[in-house]
Amino acid sequence: MDSLSQRVLQISPFVFAGIFFITIFVLNWLGHSTRKRISRLHPEKEVVFGAAEGSLYGLMALLLAFSFGIVNTRFENRRQLIIDEANFINAAILRCRLYPDSIKQWLLPDFKQYLESRIAYYDLGDSPAEDKIKTILQESDQHFNSIWSKIYLLTRDKENLLQAQQIVPVLIDMKNIAATREAARHASVPLLITLVLLFLVFVSSFLMGYGVKPGQRNPIFSLAFSLMTTTALLLVMELGRPRQGFINLDKAEQNMVDLRKMFL
Repeated sequence: MDSLSQRVLQISPFVFAGIFFITIFVLNWLGHSTRKRISRLHPEKEVVFGAAEGSLYGLMALLLAFSFGIVNTRFENRRQLIIDEANFINAAILRCRLYPDSIKQWLLPDFKQYLESRIAYYDLGDSPAEDKIKTILQESDQHFNSIWSKIYLLTRDKENLLQAQQIVPVLIDMKNIAATREAARHASVPLLITLVLLFLVFVSSFLMGYGVKPGQRNPIFSLAFSLMTTTALLLVMELGRPRQGFINLDKAEQNMVDLRKMFL
């Protein structure tokens, strides 16, 4: 399942959008064609959906809005996590500067390498092979463990105890938020909800065409419905992988990149 999800993430959302647009439009046309055939065979029958049709469209709209709400909330959460991590790293570096020059020169290279590994983590995007993510996370852990070991040694020195006590809580926050960001990377709209949403969209497209009386179908309206529905689905997909695509977290990540200036 994980490998399948990774392969799906590597496909451009615009490819899916094209498939959805064509499928929705064809199903709409197919529904209307089916209605015309039935009308020719049974002209005495009158098809009326009424409240049932409206309920189906309402359910589709509700599930689409629900999916959008999920991905938008998680998008904002991931954006805030990046900003918070940048703030924690910034605070840790500033507190590191409270040490004498000899100790700063001992600690700062590890902080720089840790920062670079966290920037590389974002640069991998939302569809890397899991072994690449695992490798970069291991590098981050190695750099963090090096920092932690050195700070631990400094806590044994009474002259540097105060500075060490100030930096330890921030290091713990750095470690925790890195784990939280990784957990957030895996958060997405549940597969079952996505499948049900697509099912409702396709069924609604067919029934919308079927509900139009023969000779009254407006192709412009069908195209507009297909385009608007596809756009909504595309927006959900774009928000679901914010480390790539047009809707991304690059501006938030710039807070991390700007921390490089602290090592100049």
